[in-house]
Amino acid sequence: MAHKAGEAVVAALREDIDRLFAAEPDVRADVYDSVHQMRVATRRLRSVLRSYRKLFAAEEATGAELKWLADLLGVARDAEVRGERFADLLADYDDVPAEVTAALVVGSRQAYADAHAEILTALDGKRYRRLRKVLKTWRTDPPLAPALAHDDASEVFGNVLRRDRKRLRALVFAEPTATPGDRVELLHDIRKGAKRLRYSCEAASAVLGPEASDLGARAKRLQSVLGDHRDAVESRAAILAVATGTHAAASTVYELLADAEEAAAGRAIAHYPAAAAFISAAT
Repeated sequence: MAHKAGEAVVAALREDIDRLFAAEPDVRADVYDSVHQMRVATRRLRSVLRSYRKLFAAEEATGAELKWLADLLGVARDAEVRGERFADLLADYDDVPAEVTAALVVGSRQAYADAHAEILTALDGKRYRRLRKVLKTWRTDPPLAPALAHDDASEVFGNVLRRDRKRLRALVFAEPTATPGDRVELLHDIRKGAKRLRYSCEAASAVLGPEASDLGARAKRLQSVLGDHRDAVESRAAILAVATGTHAAASTVYELLADAEEAAAGRAIAHYPAAAAFISAAT
């Protein structure tokens, strides 16, 4: 176990950089779920840089480039998820009009193919090569801030977790008073806050042990619940957008699918209070 904060954060970075590099060949080969794995690794890296930013002498530029890569991967991943979700939804219905399948499933798969082609172009481009070169250096020798790098890892990492938890708590406490129009986006912000806390906990688990692991698992649960809710909400919106101007038979199917997703969103959000309860406990 690393006792200095700088050594500990380098170890956490190295693990996520290795994940990103390992996923790249599979993304190039379009292996199933590879875009998801590379996106997660990219987001984890960006999250660690943000949560532990005081340990770095310079991280803004690298964080911005990781956001660019994550957003690029996200277009493909979102289309992939929609295609799979729409296919599963339609499997529950007989005699689905061909135009519905074409618009939802085939359309999403084509969107994924187009986005994947954009990813391949980017991976062969100068911008990604520069980012890869930086990450290769950061894997062993990132620009650490001398003021904190030699401090006790337990103290520094503990402060980061408390800060990320406090930020998430403020969002959770604001949710009950949000207007219906604002609530969906606030729940999305809570999900992102839970994800950030999860990743900062996972980066700290080697230093803080079960305390960080348990908190990270609770944050992951909250993230998952709100992720299920968000997926259903966005799927319903996409279905309704496609449904505009369709004929009666197709329109009926779209309405049924939209109702199914509304129900799915309701089932997911029913788990939210229990999943978020940990954030109110004393630290």
